Amino acid sequence: MDDQPPGPLAVPPRQSEAADSEARRAAPPPMAPIVAPPATRSVLRNALWLLLVLLVVGGLVTWVMWRTGQQPAPAGRLQSSGPTPVGTVKVVKGDMPITLSGLGTVTPLANVTVKTQINGYLSEVAFQEGQMVKKGDFLAQIDPRPYQVALEQAQGQLAKDQAALTNAQLDLARYRTLVAQNSIARQTLDTQAALVQQDTGLVQVDQAQVDTQKLNLVYCHIIAPTSGRVGLRQVDAGNYVQTSDANGIVVITQLQPMSVIFTLPEDNLPAVLKRVHSGATLAVTAFDRTGTTKLDSGRLDTIDNQIDPTTGTVKLRAVFDNTGLNLFPQQFVNIQLLVDTLPDADLVPNAAIQRGAPGTFVFLVKPGDTVAAQPVSLGPGDSQNISITKGLEPDQLVVIDGADRLKDGAKISLVVGGPPAASAPNTTPGAAPAPAATPGAAPTTPTDPPRGQGKQRSGG
Repeated sequence: MDDQPPGPLAVPPRQSEAADSEARRAAPPPMAPIVAPPATRSVLRNALWLLLVLLVVGGLVTWVMWRTGQQPAPAGRLQSSGPTPVGTVKVVKGDMPITLSGLGTVTPLANVTVKTQINGYLSEVAFQEGQMVKKGDFLAQIDPRPYQVALEQAQGQLAKDQAALTNAQLDLARYRTLVAQNSIARQTLDTQAALVQQDTGLVQVDQAQVDTQKLNLVYCHIIAPTSGRVGLRQVDAGNYVQTSDANGIVVITQLQPMSVIFTLPEDNLPAVLKRVHSGATLAVTAFDRTGTTKLDSGRLDTIDNQIDPTTGTVKLRAVFDNTGLNLFPQQFVNIQLLVDTLPDADLVPNAAIQRGAPGTFVFLVKPGDTVAAQPVSLGPGDSQNISITKGLEPDQLVVIDGADRLKDGAKISLVVGGPPAASAPNTTPGAAPAPAATPGAAPTTPTDPPRGQGKQRSGG
């Protein structure tokens, strides 16, 4: 057996050891195994136990709620599984005024600066600042003595020239007699006639001077040229006033009647002109800057003769009696012009109108306490109500409160004490809109819990 040759795979022992050592040197060093630190393993183990506990608790809660008949409340606005409480109102018949709104400025019909027409010393001021005066009331006095002296001088010159004229007229009569007797030349008669005409002219000039001085005396007594309210005094007594003074003595502003100039878009002009040309008197109402407080009611007086091309608007003037003196010059006001009235219109509150993908619609109450999205066509409206030209009938119920929680076919429950119902608007020009109760108006304050919630409370 010792003499048998080795097999083909036999390797001498020395060569095998050399090859192993060579392979060990060439191979990369072995990697040490990754062992998690003890702290990390503890955190993972605690998290797994906590997750297991939460799953068990959640399962128990779900099982208890299933046994008691409760369902988890969905998140969002629709948190009640029962009918949605809403407020409703009936569609009513009424007259809807067609009005146009514009911005205006109170402009007095007369704003007069009282100035002196002669020069002189202002001896007296007879008015109080802010006083209401009438046309012809005494306001101020200028020293009349210089003009009185000038009047007497003019009267004296007039008397002198009148005497000369009388003498010339007598001589003319004598010359005519002598010429008839051929006692004097014809030239003498003609000269005397010319002298009479000359003296007549002088007398006329003197008479004009007398009238001028009398007029100056009238100007010394300054009176109110118009009725109105007196402003602040521009000059005090004792000053020398002249006709060239720019500020004058005082400014008088007429307050009754009062006008307002306002503007409207040119697109609204044809409707206004149509009513004006038919002879109608259009009512105008003035409100304060906020548009809530009525100041006065008046009428449309005139329309400007051209459109402003820069703004595309036209100016109109309305006249107000201003008996309460609520309109003040240069005051900013909101104007409502009543153009026409739409009779027997179907009216609903503005809150009932919804807008969405189907267009303009309302939620119409159907039998069985359900609602349907009813498309409607809108007509003229005001701050409270709007007219419906198509889509609704009188006495139908529409939703005005809670519509944001509804969809087509949703179940509803009527609540008590709802918002103001639709009412026929007051067509009296300038009347402040007031809410009126309408039969069928839905209440808003719930007295009973919606169906499906009583059991939930008892279960809790």
